Amino acid sequence: MAKYILKRLALSVLILLGVSLIIYVLIRLMPVDFIENKINQMNQGGATIPQETVDALYATYGIGDDSFLGIIQGYLNWLLNICKFDFGTSFKYGLPVTQVIASKMGVSFAVALIATVFEFMIAIPLGITAATHQYSFRDYLTTFLVMVGISLPSFFFGQMLKNIFAYNLGWLPPTGMVEAGSSSVGFALLIEYVQHMILPILTIVILSIGPRMRMTRTNMLEVMNSDYIRTARAKGLKESKVINKHAFRNTLIPLVTTMAGLLPSLFSGAIITEQVFGLDGIGNVALAAMNEGDIPFIMGYNMFLALLSVIGVLLSDLMYAIVDPRVKLE
Repeated sequence: MAKYILKRLALSVLILLGVSLIIYVLIRLMPVDFIENKINQMNQGGATIPQETVDALYATYGIGDDSFLGIIQGYLNWLLNICKFDFGTSFKYGLPVTQVIASKMGVSFAVALIATVFEFMIAIPLGITAATHQYSFRDYLTTFLVMVGISLPSFFFGQMLKNIFAYNLGWLPPTGMVEAGSSSVGFALLIEYVQHMILPILTIVILSIGPRMRMTRTNMLEVMNSDYIRTARAKGLKESKVINKHAFRNTLIPLVTTMAGLLPSLFSGAIITEQVFGLDGIGNVALAAMNEGDIPFIMGYNMFLALLSVIGVLLSDLMYAIVDPRVKLE
């Protein structure tokens, strides 16, 4: 096990190096220029910015040399800083990238974590019941509702929920995390947070249970037709034991594969949902940084997600040995 983990860690380092190079090249090719945007804003205000000042700004932000050697040097300097866990200073926010991510990550993480828990709690039982009652009314109804959820765009469905439950019925607040001018503290503030998070979480859960439910149903149907399941039934085992102990454990094997993307998804933020409900999460921050060409933040945030993805793949591989005794990690 230890030897396998060391091999995967060494491979992960090579993967991260490749990802860092791709990120750096793509970001340097971005058509959006933060300095140019700042200069345009100054010019619109009536100020005249000399070229010497523009060149000094590019040099200050470390993006002035577009030659091949300049790009290589910039990449190596950035990579060295990344190894020191220094992701640079955000152009837009004027703070270290790590500080911006840490300050905005809480809302996105809380929404994603709660939504993921409910997603698993709903999607897996639905997939099992649809498979064990194949071609029944329950199967058709579950599949139909899930397909409807998959087909709805998040911006449309989120706005629809907001119109119904916030504007028409007035049951829940439409946007933000707290009411404007709110002075709530302690438990009252927690209740206010919960009320504001219900609609975003509901939107994410309903739109995300479809793929996991279909995967569970498909894998469950395949397992239920296996010889060992027929043998277990022939021995007189209860149907609930056959499904929950024998069939469901092997159904978990393909589901473990999806766990690789679970870790980065908890920290990436739901950009569209955060836009619809006005949440001050990392998704909104990343979108604003992208629109304004905030190179340090974009590169640092993408490397952060790449690191989480590599860790997620490693954890997924380790989980195989837990759910499938046939897998030996050597």
